[in-house]
Amino acid sequence: MKLKAAAEIGMNANHMKLPKTITEDEVLSNIIRINEDPSVHGLIVQLPLDSINPIDVEKVTNAVSPEKDVDGLTSINAGKLARGDVNDCFIPCTPKGCLELIKQTGVKVAGSKAVVIGRSKIVGAPMRDLLVCNNATVTTCHSKTADLQGEVGRADILVVGAGRAEMVKGDWIKPGAVVIDCGINHVPDSTKPSGKRVVGDVAYNEAKRVASFITPVPGGVGPMTVCMLMENTVESAKRYLEKCKPGKWAIQYTKLQRVEPVPSDITISRSCAAKHISRMAKEVGLLSDEVELYGKSKAKVLLTTLNRLTDQPDGKYVVVTGITPTPLGEGKSTTTIGLAQAIGAHLDINVFACVRQPSQGPTFGIKGGAAGGGYSQVIPMEEFNLHLTGDIHAITAANNLVAAAIDARMFHEATQSDKALYNRLVPSNKGAKAFCNIQLKRLQKLGINKTDPSALTDEEMSRFVRLDIDPDSITWQRVMDTNDRFLRKITIGQSSTEKGFTRTTQFDITVASEIMAVLALTDGLKDMRDRLSKMVVASSKRGTPITTDDLGISGALAVLMKDAIKPNLMQTLEGTPVFVHAGPFANIAHGNSSVLADKIALKLVGANGFVVTEAGFGADIGMEKFFDIKCRYSGLRPHVVVLVATVRALKMHGGGPTVTAGVPLQKEYTEENLDLVAKGCSNLRKQIENANTFGVAVVVAVNAFKSDTEAELELVCSTAKEVGAFDAVKCTHWAEGGMGAVELAKAVQRASEIQSDFKFLYDLELPIVEKIRTIAQRIYGAADVELSPEAQHKVQVYTEQGFAGLPICMAKTHLSLSHEPEKKGAPTGFVLPIRDIRASVGAGFLYPLVGTMSTMPGLPTRPCFYDIDLDPETEEVNGLF
Repeated sequence: MKLKAAAEIGMNANHMKLPKTITEDEVLSNIIRINEDPSVHGLIVQLPLDSINPIDVEKVTNAVSPEKDVDGLTSINAGKLARGDVNDCFIPCTPKGCLELIKQTGVKVAGSKAVVIGRSKIVGAPMRDLLVCNNATVTTCHSKTADLQGEVGRADILVVGAGRAEMVKGDWIKPGAVVIDCGINHVPDSTKPSGKRVVGDVAYNEAKRVASFITPVPGGVGPMTVCMLMENTVESAKRYLEKCKPGKWAIQYTKLQRVEPVPSDITISRSCAAKHISRMAKEVGLLSDEVELYGKSKAKVLLTTLNRLTDQPDGKYVVVTGITPTPLGEGKSTTTIGLAQAIGAHLDINVFACVRQPSQGPTFGIKGGAAGGGYSQVIPMEEFNLHLTGDIHAITAANNLVAAAIDARMFHEATQSDKALYNRLVPSNKGAKAFCNIQLKRLQKLGINKTDPSALTDEEMSRFVRLDIDPDSITWQRVMDTNDRFLRKITIGQSSTEKGFTRTTQFDITVASEIMAVLALTDGLKDMRDRLSKMVVASSKRGTPITTDDLGISGALAVLMKDAIKPNLMQTLEGTPVFVHAGPFANIAHGNSSVLADKIALKLVGANGFVVTEAGFGADIGMEKFFDIKCRYSGLRPHVVVLVATVRALKMHGGGPTVTAGVPLQKEYTEENLDLVAKGCSNLRKQIENANTFGVAVVVAVNAFKSDTEAELELVCSTAKEVGAFDAVKCTHWAEGGMGAVELAKAVQRASEIQSDFKFLYDLELPIVEKIRTIAQRIYGAADVELSPEAQHKVQVYTEQGFAGLPICMAKTHLSLSHEPEKKGAPTGFVLPIRDIRASVGAGFLYPLVGTMSTMPGLPTRPCFYDIDLDPETEEVNGLF
C-alpha cells in the first residue's frame, strides 16, 4: 500500500527486504548506510522485526536518523512532540492522520474534551501529545482505568487504539462525539473465505448511530496513515533542500582566538578546540563506513569513497610551490594551510588541503615539526609530526623485508645446490609439490610454460632457483625513520652464522624508500600491487633486472601496505579538512603528497570547490616533478600555481649574506634594502617563467615577515605581475590565520576561472639524455648537461632493460637553480653534471644524481630531542617545536 501510494505521487520508494537470519548489528549497519545517503529522505522500519535472532526494537528504531524518521518513532522526535516542538519534529503518521480527520469534521479541537484509549508509543502516547498541542483537554485511558465507560461518555473526541475487538460499545459514546477507531482486529466469520473479518476497537454498527463522525475499519485511519507518511517524506525532502545546498558542505568552521605576540606553534595548537574527526568526516560528505577512526583527531579514509563518487565532478586543483628557498624555508606548508583556511572558513567554499606526512627524522633532529606554523597549522601537531597512523612504519617494515630477502636469497644460493634450493623453494606437501602463484609468474617470465614441478629439466630448474644477484649492483638499502649518520655506510653479515658472506651497504631514511614513492603515485590497491612487483632491487651477473616479484615478496609487501594506502584525515586550526598522506623525498623522489588523497579530495569538494596541495622545495624541483611525474600518472590537471616568495629569500638571491639555520640574520635581512630585493627578483622571474612554461596561471604569495617593509613587499608584488604572474598578493596567514590569506584566496579563485593550457615539459618517447637536457636547459637555465662515464653506462643499461620511457626525477640541490648551492639568483650558461642515474621502476621514474645526495640525515650537536619530553600528569608532549 505504501509503495503504491509513493508511485502514484511520483516518489521513488524502495523496499529493502532483509533475511530472517539477519542480526541486530547487520540491521543497524543497513540503517546507518541509509541515514548517510543524501538521496534518501525518509526511512521507516517495518515492525515487528521478523528475525530468528534477538533484536532490540528500541535500539533499531532509535538508530534511524531523526531527520529521516518519517514514521516519527525515534525518542528524539517523540521527545520534541511531548515538549510541544511540533514544527521541529516528525509526528507519527497514525496520530497525525487522526488529527487531520478530526479537523476535517469541522469540530473545534481547542477546548474540547478528548479521550485517548491506549498508551502505545505508536498511537496512544503521541496522539495524546498532539491533542494537547492543539489545546484539547486530554484524558488517557488504559487497562487500569477505573471507570472506562464513564470517561468515554464524557468525550467530545474519542480516539481508540487499545487492540481489543469492538471493546467500546455504542451506548458508551457521548451523542455527537467524533470517534476515530485505530484498531485492527480479526474475529471469526464463517461467511468470509478466510473464515474471519477485520473489525476495529469500536462496535461500529452501534457507534455510528450515536457519533456525529466515525472512521470505518478497514478503510478509515489506515489510508490516512499512508497519506501522512507521504506528507512527512515530502516535508523531509524540503527540509533537506533548505538546509543543504547542492554541492555545499554543511560545515562549521572553528573561530580563531588570536593573541599577540603570536605564541609558539604548540601553544596555538593546544589552544584550539578541535572537532572530533568523525564530525569532520560527516561534514565533508564521508559515510561512516568509509572512515576508520584512529582516536579523536585522525582517521583513515577508505578507497571505496572514490567508487561512490565516480560521477561527482572534480573541483579546482591548486599546487603551492616556491622560489628557490633559504635553508630556513619560506613557508610553503604554512601558505598551503593558510590558503585552505581562507577559502573555507572565510570565503565559505568547499576546500581540502593535501599535504605530505613528515619524517620523524627531522622532528627529532634539526628542523622540528612540519605542520605549518603560527595560526595556519594542521592540528593536533603532536599527532601530525609523530606516528600519525603508522604509514611510515609500514613502509619501514615492507622496505626492510625486501632487504632481508635479498641477502637471505644470496646466502642460500651461495650455500646450496640447485636441487636443494628447488626442494626448499617448492616443498612437498603430503607427497605432492605445487608452485605458488608468484612462482608461476616467475616461470612465465623465464619463458617456462610448465605448471608441474616434476616436469622441469635440470637447466630450467637452475634458471628458476638462481637469481644470481650481483652484490655490486644492489640498489636497495635498509631504512629507518631516524637521523643516524653512522648508518650511512655499514658492513652486514659479520656473524659466524653467515659463513663469511659479508658486504658493505647503508641505511637510508624511510621517506627515501621507493615504497614511499610508490605509495604517493599509486591510484589503487591493484596498481600498488603491480608497482610493488616491478621494483628493481639489483641486477643479475648477466645484467638482468631483479625485481621483488623475482624474490617472491611482492604479495607480502602489498599486505604490509594495505592500510597505509588509505589517506589520513585531519583538520586545520580553523576546522577545514586536511589529507595527510605519503611523504617522498623531494630530491631522489618527486616530493609530493599522494595521488589518492588528491583524487578523493577533488571528488569531495565538488565542481565549485578547491583542493590545495604542496610540492616540495622550489618550483624548479617540486613543481616540475608535480607536473611531469605526478600529473602524468594521475591524469589530473592543475588550474593554478601558487608561488611562495619572501623578501628574505629574494635578498639572499640579490647578493645578501649567507643564511644559515640557527644563526641570527644579518642586518641586510632585517633592514629595508630595495636594491637587494630588486636584484634577487631574478629568481622570482625565472620561477614564474618555469610555471608559465606548463601553461598554468601563477599567483605569487608574498609571505610577509615582521621585518619586511611595505616598500619591499610592494616591489615584489609589482615585479611579479610585470614578469608574468596573474597576480601577486601580500600574505599574513602565519600571524592571522585564514584572514591573512583572504586576498590570496580571491586571487586564486579568479585565476582558476582562466582556461588552463596545461602541457608537459617533454615527451616520454625522447631518449633519456634528451629528457634530462630539456629539464636542465628550460627549467634550470643550464647551457647543457655532461654525463659521467657511470651515468652514460646507466643510460645504456636502462635503455636495454626497457626503462627509457620513464619520466625523469632530477636529484639536485634545492638551494640553487644550478647544481652549486652557493650560486643564487638565476644563473645561466653552466653545464649541469650528471654523476649517476638510478631507477625507481616500481614508482615509475629514473633519477639522475646531480652531485652527491645524502639519503640519511645526521644529528646535529644539539638535536631537537633535548627539548622534547612527556608530562606524566597531563600526558602532553612538550618541546616538540
